[in-house]
Amino acid sequence: MRFLIIPVLIFLITSCKNSTSNDFAQVTVSGNIKTVKNKDFELIKVQNQKGVLILFPGYGHVSDDTKNEFKVVDTAVKNDVSVLLMSFNQHVFLRDDEKLALTNDLLSIFEKNNLDYKNIYIGGFSSGGNVSLLLSDYLVKTKNKIQPKGVFIGDSPVDLLQIYKNSEKNVAKNFSEETVEESKWIIQDFNSKLGSPKDSLHNFENFSPFTHITGNIQNVNALKNTKIRFYTEPDVTWWKKDSDNDYEDMNACSIEKFSKEMKKQGFSNIELIQTKNKGYRANGDRHPHSWSIIDVQDLMKWMLQ
Repeated sequence: MRFLIIPVLIFLITSCKNSTSNDFAQVTVSGNIKTVKNKDFELIKVQNQKGVLILFPGYGHVSDDTKNEFKVVDTAVKNDVSVLLMSFNQHVFLRDDEKLALTNDLLSIFEKNNLDYKNIYIGGFSSGGNVSLLLSDYLVKTKNKIQPKGVFIGDSPVDLLQIYKNSEKNVAKNFSEETVEESKWIIQDFNSKLGSPKDSLHNFENFSPFTHITGNIQNVNALKNTKIRFYTEPDVTWWKKDSDNDYEDMNACSIEKFSKEMKKQGFSNIELIQTKNKGYRANGDRHPHSWSIIDVQDLMKWMLQ
């Protein structure tokens, strides 16, 4: 299955390098709304802030893609919630130096734009969900000024080891060119960055939000008292037709196992939200791996309750 939905021209996409400075940013003010936008982020800031929502895009995507696919901005503004759309992408996991750099970037945005620290939520779609979990754990663990009250993910590939194994299965099945192309890229990329699971299991555990085979969730342990939501749309019929994948091969399956493991290990505020027929792209195409599985009205209630 297409775990990340990597663009065909993935090798031509340069990695986002987030300076996140307001320099060279386009700033507009309309009534009580201030918008700051550059290549690294777009901030829609409300005057009377009841919260800040930080969003990370899927692999190879940027803030414009999130804004187009996830219709949350208008609802957030009506509820006095500022929205920070990040363009930080092409990361399925984070090294410690990347966590530190990304934290400093966020702090810079908060300070330069006078954002409130009281009610912060972080979320992401696909690989952006992995970034959201790993970064939030780091923020809590280091007692940073940015302390997320809640974290959420949309159909994210949380178990890196399982992604690797499923990619091997996809290559062997050779069901569709698109699925095989992504799977080969994942195997090659993981081999270069993490090594083979046969002799480098510890690397997968060190960087993955979750490793089901060992029950490892060490990279999210600091979130034990943080509100967490997992959104998936386990449409087995759709994935079978698209990629010849069963439920066990889907992100949704790993996320469900992740949720159960977290509850087993004492996480008390976990919600697994499995939707039906909500996954559609902005162009109208049916796809369960989409931002649209996250209900924006309900998300706002969750943030502000």
